[in-house]
Amino acid sequence: MSSSIQDLSRRTFLAGLSSFSAASTFLLSSPALALGKNKKATSQPSTDLPGQVETLGRQLLGTPLDESEPLTSQIQKLVMDNLEAWMANQPPGASPEGTPFDVRVRRQMESAFSKLHYPVFGQPKVFSQSWNGGILTGAGYTLGWSDYDRVNVIALFESREGKTRMVGTDHFVPYTDLHYAFPSAPDGTSFRFLAYGIRLGKSQPRLSAVLYGYDGRSLKSLWEMRDVYDGKLEVEKDSVVIRYLKEDEYIRELIYNRKPPRHLAIYKSSPEGLKLESDTEIPF
Repeated sequence: MSSSIQDLSRRTFLAGLSSFSAASTFLLSSPALALGKNKKATSQPSTDLPGQVETLGRQLLGTPLDESEPLTSQIQKLVMDNLEAWMANQPPGASPEGTPFDVRVRRQMESAFSKLHYPVFGQPKVFSQSWNGGILTGAGYTLGWSDYDRVNVIALFESREGKTRMVGTDHFVPYTDLHYAFPSAPDGTSFRFLAYGIRLGKSQPRLSAVLYGYDGRSLKSLWEMRDVYDGKLEVEKDSVVIRYLKEDEYIRELIYNRKPPRHLAIYKSSPEGLKLESDTEIPF
């Protein structure tokens, strides 16, 4: 009697195992599952420029700035290669609809960053200036992914005889935003522009600035200052005026509940860049 029960149990187990194997084979060969598998296998990353920039931008979240270069350099290449190709086919000057050239350049760059989502952002800063019978266009941007982590790229393009080419690039000071000003050059042999930006500091923001020059051959940095405590910048014809505090003075005077002195530095244009003319104390 027990032998019959054991034989019956064995046959029941083998039959169940056979049914499970057949069901598994059916499921694995099911067209629906095969379709899902093929979909996963054939899914591809976005190939449009905004999508590629977005994919790289998401990877910046949580990445320290000093480890971000592999990602930020890829974004720079995508954005600048696209802009360079676009500008090669665009006549300088306003469009037939009257849109200024720098606005058209800015919109082209904004499109590249259009899919980024907070806190990741790309903020273009563009200018166009006439020089030596041609047009120079500065196409820069700030790429940020936190309240502090951000990099700045500046490219200069020259348009002449209906053709536009990139003549130089530079990485402006990190951690800051990006703005432009235009002090006069000492003569007409070079074009100059001042890039400057503010970095959030301890108790006061910090000012950084770089004077760039273009002589028709290359873009060069002629002068720079970084992290000026509570710095404020103005451009007046052939001079750059900077009002600032000295951090050690500021801390010392606050301890004694006194107003610290503010400083006024005036830099004059020179063939080499900017030369300090005076640095005096002024009321706070």
